[in-house]
Amino acid sequence: MSDFEKPMVAVDLLVFTIADDRLKLVLVERAEEPFKGQLSLPGVFVKSGETLDSAAERGIAEEAGLEGIYFEQLYTWGAIDRDPRSRTISVSYLSLADCSQITLNAGERTSSAALYDVEELLSSDTPLAFDHREMIAYGRERIKNKTEYTRIAFEFLPEEFTIPQLQRVYEILLGKPLYKANFRRKISPLIEDTNKMTSGDAHRPSKYYKLRR
Repeated sequence: MSDFEKPMVAVDLLVFTIADDRLKLVLVERAEEPFKGQLSLPGVFVKSGETLDSAAERGIAEEAGLEGIYFEQLYTWGAIDRDPRSRTISVSYLSLADCSQITLNAGERTSSAALYDVEELLSSDTPLAFDHREMIAYGRERIKNKTEYTRIAFEFLPEEFTIPQLQRVYEILLGKPLYKANFRRKISPLIEDTNKMTSGDAHRPSKYYKLRR
């Protein structure tokens, strides 16, 4: 008999998007114990012989009906009592997606899957399973920080966008308003003109841009 305890390993997915002018997150309602009936992040245990990335792909497909989305490792969670079933270490994954890419369906072990307002979740007493509130808060802060020095804001947009659309995404992610002239000056090296215009049916036509590669 081994003297070493063998903890379980799980993956949990934080899929962020922007909808209705708000930062939102995919959550599922658990159909199994523990925490049956509560909201949680989509996640699964890692199978023997399965990589973490493969488990993440399987988990988001099984529990939220999502496939082919981008994700990256965020953080490893190892509190001794984080799962009442057994000693479990979880690797959380961060995913950012344009809302049009997301089609949600209840998975194999969930009753439903839907988008939830991140700021409302973090400021409310809504019960969340396991330590998922901590994971969401950590992921929200990571997004805010990375918006300052990376191009992650573009992950929330279609391939072609207007500057007002892009500025609004930055404002939502940073949690503050931005001055139009300063924003345009800062962002201009990252984008290029597509030579296309919006229809202008309700407003003045705007140029479409795309991320400079």
